[in-house]
Amino acid sequence: MPRRRLLNTAMGLGLSLGLAVLPLAAAHAWEARVEGMKNHWERLITEQPEGQRSDGLKALAGQAERLVAEHPDAAVPLVWQGIIEASWARERSGLGALSSAKRAREALERAVELDPRGHNGSAYVTLGALYDRVPGGLMGFGDSATAEAMFQQALSIRPDGIDVNFYYAAFLEEEGRLDEAREHARRAVEGEARLDRQASDEALREQAREMLARL
Repeated sequence: MPRRRLLNTAMGLGLSLGLAVLPLAAAHAWEARVEGMKNHWERLITEQPEGQRSDGLKALAGQAERLVAEHPDAAVPLVWQGIIEASWARERSGLGALSSAKRAREALERAVELDPRGHNGSAYVTLGALYDRVPGGLMGFGDSATAEAMFQQALSIRPDGIDVNFYYAAFLEEEGRLDEAREHARRAVEGEARLDRQASDEALREQAREMLARL
């Protein structure tokens, strides 16, 4: 084969391999950014007292929004945008809290459209908590029936999850269904913490213990 043809072939092969590697590199960069946001969120939630997390969560919400804009068809960034916005909503008040809650719901519902399992149930847990805690009526979207449906969906995916059982137990306690609340609080206490969410799961386990002592 002539030298020029060999060079052209080598260049073509190198270009095709380079193009194949680019999406993989982009995916790794995307995963690293999600991992960074998750770790920052977990530190804020477990190490900072309530009422002192707003600035950090606001910055994280901006990061999540930018990542979603760059990868609009990826479910996991949307799930984390929803989780972060929901956490920020709890730190805010009035229309600011409602605005964050609505952005969280929108992101999570879009994530579920892309991934029906909702990132191993995480989207459904947060949706359940949102529908439970946000006021209903003309301004809000809170609805007990929808909240329970979201929790049940999460339980069907991850029945032993500490987070889903704790938040469902809190919902059941508010509804006055105390026997069921005790059962799910017990499951939360006995559940296994996820390796990638160990600190936040252990914090919820402790809250579940306190709930059991109260019920």
